[in-house]
Amino acid sequence: MSSFVTTLYPSVDLIDSVVFKEINRKGNIYFSQSFLKAFEVSNPQIDFKYISISDSQKKTAALVLIQVISLNVEGMLKNIKVAPLLRKGLGLFFCNEHIKIMFCGNVFLSGEHGIITAENNSKKDVYSEIGTAIDAVAANTKPMHAIFIKDFKLASLNYTRQFLNFGYSEIKVEPNLIIKLKPEWKSFEDYKNILKSKYRIKANKADSVSSTLKTRIFSQQDFITYKHELQALYQNTIDKASFNAQVLNLKTYSHLSTSLKNDFIVKGYFLENRLVGFLTALVNDNKLDAHFIGLDYDLNKSHSIYPRILNDYIRIGIKKQVLSINLGRTASEIKTTIGANPLDLSCYIKHKNPFFNMLIKPFLKRIKIKEFKQHSPFK
Repeated sequence: MSSFVTTLYPSVDLIDSVVFKEINRKGNIYFSQSFLKAFEVSNPQIDFKYISISDSQKKTAALVLIQVISLNVEGMLKNIKVAPLLRKGLGLFFCNEHIKIMFCGNVFLSGEHGIITAENNSKKDVYSEIGTAIDAVAANTKPMHAIFIKDFKLASLNYTRQFLNFGYSEIKVEPNLIIKLKPEWKSFEDYKNILKSKYRIKANKADSVSSTLKTRIFSQQDFITYKHELQALYQNTIDKASFNAQVLNLKTYSHLSTSLKNDFIVKGYFLENRLVGFLTALVNDNKLDAHFIGLDYDLNKSHSIYPRILNDYIRIGIKKQVLSINLGRTASEIKTTIGANPLDLSCYIKHKNPFFNMLIKPFLKRIKIKEFKQHSPFK
């Protein structure tokens, strides 16, 4: 008999603050009440749930974020390299059109932002208990077709592979692209000085071509003034993404800006007083995470909006004195031209129906992520 006790919460507001104090002693922003609340209140199309697991000492051993969404299979696979027959088979098994998927993790973020565990318990035991708890929630979520647990680094697989015992298949997804900053970089010029000539020229060109753009950090009033423009520019970028589960309501950013202050940054790019691009970034535990961006692709080539955004992420990282910048997992090749390296990620997926799950496993093993050229821009 398990020594753990599991509690399910339908809203972050119902979780006792003691749970967060016990499980998040290092102050990880992604598992703070204010951060989770911002996503929950701004995205009512998603069914948010939270699983708390306590150990035999009645101390919180894990907190698990669950999001139940409706998803189009073709949208899920649109930019993943899948043979036509395999794509057709996956569509058949997943009912072709809209399916209900239960995600363990945050569908809007790339990285280990779905599960946090305490240090004083066996991780293998805790993850086994998490697998049991997720199955219990899935059994009581109807209709529901599949469960997707995301995203885990290589170092985590030793204990996350407990999920294989629950019928999941492990699949690789596109990696995050990470730039490690050197402590001696005190300015963007310091960064450029160690670039090879052709990459330094590219960085300078991006700044030069984009010099007609005016920029500013968004205020609360800017979120109100430009809410429609922000959403439209964001839509431009997610339409090109490899995987897009849901469209984020950018009211989320207004809430994050209020609660996180200077640790959450939204920077706008203006051409003749018209918003033509934006970036978002969050400082967490000496790291800078690039969140969503948005841009007018019709103006991107003539004004180097995206290359300028990448330069500015480095500027922000240096200013904030972080150790690394996570640029996310789209447009992988261009990110390697500014010094980013891939961090491999794995996920776990299964169909709720055991028969379909058995049939689909061979298909899942054949899914391959898109390849890209890795550049080495530093001297």
